[in-house]
Amino acid sequence: MATLKDISQKTGISSGAVSRILNNDPFLSVTDETRQKVIDAARELGYKRKIKTSMQKNAFTIGIVQWFSMQQEIEDSYYLYIRHGIEDFCIKNNINVIRAFKTDYSYSDSLRDADALICIGKFGTRDIASLKKICKKILFIDMDINDDTVSTINLDYKNAMFQALDYLVQNGHQSIGFLGGKEYLDGHVLYQDKRKDYFEEYCRMNHVSYQDYVLLDRFSTKSGYDMMLALIRKKKLPTALFAASDPIAIGALSALSDRGYSVPQDISIIGFDDTDAAGYTNPPLTTIHTPSYHMGYYGAGIIYHLLNGKNSPPVKIKLPCSLTVRSSVRNLTQ
Repeated sequence: MATLKDISQKTGISSGAVSRILNNDPFLSVTDETRQKVIDAARELGYKRKIKTSMQKNAFTIGIVQWFSMQQEIEDSYYLYIRHGIEDFCIKNNINVIRAFKTDYSYSDSLRDADALICIGKFGTRDIASLKKICKKILFIDMDINDDTVSTINLDYKNAMFQALDYLVQNGHQSIGFLGGKEYLDGHVLYQDKRKDYFEEYCRMNHVSYQDYVLLDRFSTKSGYDMMLALIRKKKLPTALFAASDPIAIGALSALSDRGYSVPQDISIIGFDDTDAAGYTNPPLTTIHTPSYHMGYYGAGIIYHLLNGKNSPPVKIKLPCSLTVRSSVRNLTQ
């Protein structure tokens, strides 16, 4: 039977790191390429993790509720990584998982046996009221809710935005555009994207020109392409753009290339999410790295704690983001 040492010798990665990768250690910082290299080697060598014989029957069942469709999850790996984090924690702690999409017919019926719910994405007041009838232990990921009876995990959007815009300004950019997306609650109420709010706040505070370069559509590659074309038709571009997601940024890159513009020589771009595709665009995309996997992993850990604690109160958490610098931003001061 293959051992951790065998995998280490095959990959050139230490046995300790191999063990932590295969056990989904959330505190180990490695590239996706390294992680996949270890997983592929383990599969090729026939490695099998040892399972504790004392493991008991699943103590809890957690329902994962996703506000988008399965197809949307495939298209946007941000939400996919959140779910992977939840499921990895549940596997490690012998927790049963029920998975439901809000787009499923009578999705709430499949969640009746859940002891707790982790809801990924944006939910309206009617959805929240319906979910709270299923069980009392609920955590929302990627949605800020002014409700002290539920737990939430969100990103620190303000510091993330200020970090990205500081980088652009330090590189000499004083006209910056914003390409964002619209998300709706209950099918018609617009969810306020704080990235846009913080973008405008920063620009006003630092006297950055932005008013003529703000567009909103959907969080998709096609929308990024269409919004970029709309800016190009104005025949007056900012020196830099901030895109509220990597798919939007990738669409914008494609539109610029199709119209003969060069990035970053003609215009700089920063994305948001740091998806796998961001490192393989032309040029590789500078972007805000979001700890999406850890949002899911920590979220499952919080729910697990709440289920084990008799009177544990709900928690509100914001996770920091970081800037991943690649080649899509030009330094105008040189």
